[in-house]
Amino acid sequence: MPETPSPIRLGLGANWRQFTLLVVVNAFVGAMVGLERTVLPLIAQADFGLVSKTAVLSFLISFGVVKALANLFAGQLADRIGRKPLLVAGWVAGLPVPLLIILAPSWGWVVLANVLLGVNQGLCWSTTVIMKIDLVGPARRGLAMGLNEFAGYVAVSLSALLTGYLAASHGLRPAPFYPGIAFAVLGLVLSVFVVQETHGHARAEARQRGWDAPRPRFAHILLLTSWQDRALFAASQAGMVNNLNDGMVWGLIPVFLAARGLALDRIGVVTAAYPLVWGIGQLGTGALSDRWGRKWMIAGGMWVQAAGIAAFVMGRSFASWMAGAMLLGIGTALVYPTLLAAVSDVAHPDWRASAVGVYRLWRDSGYATGALAAGLLSDAFTMPFAIGAIAALTFVSGVVVASAMYETLPDR
Repeated sequence: MPETPSPIRLGLGANWRQFTLLVVVNAFVGAMVGLERTVLPLIAQADFGLVSKTAVLSFLISFGVVKALANLFAGQLADRIGRKPLLVAGWVAGLPVPLLIILAPSWGWVVLANVLLGVNQGLCWSTTVIMKIDLVGPARRGLAMGLNEFAGYVAVSLSALLTGYLAASHGLRPAPFYPGIAFAVLGLVLSVFVVQETHGHARAEARQRGWDAPRPRFAHILLLTSWQDRALFAASQAGMVNNLNDGMVWGLIPVFLAARGLALDRIGVVTAAYPLVWGIGQLGTGALSDRWGRKWMIAGGMWVQAAGIAAFVMGRSFASWMAGAMLLGIGTALVYPTLLAAVSDVAHPDWRASAVGVYRLWRDSGYATGALAAGLLSDAFTMPFAIGAIAALTFVSGVVVASAMYETLPDR
């Protein structure tokens, strides 16, 4: 007599094994992008002789455009075919990335590697976010997003720190990129053999909450998330500006600090401190947003980010630049998981993955926009001018959230 399948249960306690596994998988996703945060802008100048800041940041432009589009398609496809196939596909795309950078005879190879990295990050990170939202249900969504982003960005930080020390000890290539081979293989193996599909959990939540409205067309979801709903619009623009300033920090700050005579290992410490504070802070901020609400944590976080970015321009020492990195990390910890939770609050479970995909389209297009803006402003004016302009834009984004967003936390 066949066994009756056990009913689907929502919640962190009921699904802690799969949730923990997805946290580990997302740590490998973050570690892949952390490989580049310290050394790749320096490789552009040292190995390939790129002088223009716009040319140096071209790898980030390709990464941002591809990741943004991968997020969009990941959201749509996750609602149609399920989550796990996309996670596996993202890891297959990520496998060649470290090898391409190690072997690159020209900068074009590095740009190609970042196209594949964009596919890897867009599919894998989006899917782990959606799967965790599926598993926990509506009650502790902020905590779930805090744990997800904690794992990813602490891994970004540790990977950036590791590559900085490997570069200082063994050169810019190939040693800093060897760990990436292990990250990609482990992520793929876990995703294929251990991760389980979670689409059924989203359907179960929709049934439990009595949400039986027909699924809207994707064009409607795109407009709703981008513009028509005030909270989703505010979240999308804040996410875009958040990653715009992150793209500037990723691509420009290592070059900015090197131009001021900071040693390579200390550049690695500064570039690692920001995602480390960001990652650890999300353990608290995600859960706090389940108590305090989403709106003012997002607005306040954008203003703290602006202060941290401004500190890089005003600083004159390692200590002042570290303070800027830590402020930026605190601000981003307030914003990042809370934005995802806010989008998930508003979206129906049947089309939530699509809404998250649209939000992440706008958010991660900020990488390309930030890299292009930082490069063009630096070439036309100076690096401090570019950094200061992006600090001002970040402050304005917080004002938009404060004025346009309504509180999305249920029962508030």
